[in-house]
Amino acid sequence: MSHSLKLTFILLFGGLAVPLVAAEKSMKTATFAGGCFWCMVKPFDQYEGVEKVVAGYTGGTTPHPTYKEVCEGKTGHVEAVRITFEEKKISYEQLLAIFWRQIDPTDDGGQFADRGTTYRTAIFYHDAAQKAAAEESRNTLQKEKRFTKPIRTEILPVGEFFAAEEYHQDYYKKNPLPYAQYFAGSGRKEFLATPWPPQRPEPEELKKRLTPLQFEVTQREKTEPAFRNDYWDNHAEGIYVDVVDGRPLFSSKDKFDSGCGWPSFSKPIDRLAVVEKSDTSQNMKRTEIRSFSADSHLGHVFNDGPAKLGGLRYCINSASLRFVPKRKMLEEGYGNLLSLFGE
Repeated sequence: MSHSLKLTFILLFGGLAVPLVAAEKSMKTATFAGGCFWCMVKPFDQYEGVEKVVAGYTGGTTPHPTYKEVCEGKTGHVEAVRITFEEKKISYEQLLAIFWRQIDPTDDGGQFADRGTTYRTAIFYHDAAQKAAAEESRNTLQKEKRFTKPIRTEILPVGEFFAAEEYHQDYYKKNPLPYAQYFAGSGRKEFLATPWPPQRPEPEELKKRLTPLQFEVTQREKTEPAFRNDYWDNHAEGIYVDVVDGRPLFSSKDKFDSGCGWPSFSKPIDRLAVVEKSDTSQNMKRTEIRSFSADSHLGHVFNDGPAKLGGLRYCINSASLRFVPKRKMLEEGYGNLLSLFGE
């Protein structure tokens, strides 16, 4: 693996935010096919440096195909996404690393519940450098043996790209609940958790950068004292990220005072960023909440939240979180989430 590709995997799978670079914009384009394009927009859209992600069709022969024509297999197109990115903030190698984590690259007959050539996977390179990077990343993935079958994802020269109908664009934003249900129901969510398990750092490394309380809570499922923690009564605007890997988890927009003595939220920023697990410890039946990326213990979710906010109460330990004030979100690499606050 090249040095640049090693750095890519450290940055992405170690959970670090992509830093901002104060430089003149240098915009590039990348095109990937990974099955249903609804599920391929969000993974790229959340990274600083990604300017735009468009769902569409490529690889076929019919100009300006419709969704119906593509689905019927009449045009030869695949569903794909075209990404406009600022390469000084996020590299093509980083985009490749994100891409591989969204698909089953061993399936050449479709993706998950979506079958047929319309849903096959492919990397469409725009120049020789992209082709070389794509081939290197594919070879590296094959050597890692995360999958028991050979990698089938094609690497092809880019062709004409046609944007899909408007109702397909940013589907995860327009229809968050149906999107989450489809992502799980299609089998994609469950499958991706197998070859790409949470990247939990080594305990000794964590002990060096976490406080004893943070370590006990996130790694050993302990609970901090009520009313004696950092954020239970924090009312400032901003986001709460995983103290272990920095991934965004909750927003002050969804925080409310539940009177329980711990930070309470009506929902996570991204429903797919947290994992629910059955918890029967302490002679109780509860639903534990853990972070998907770092596998940190966060707290529990209960059905006694305000009805007007959806009825849920995510009761989270302050020790599992780090608060990023709104005024610092841009400089810390979370500028893409300022839209939560209307900016």
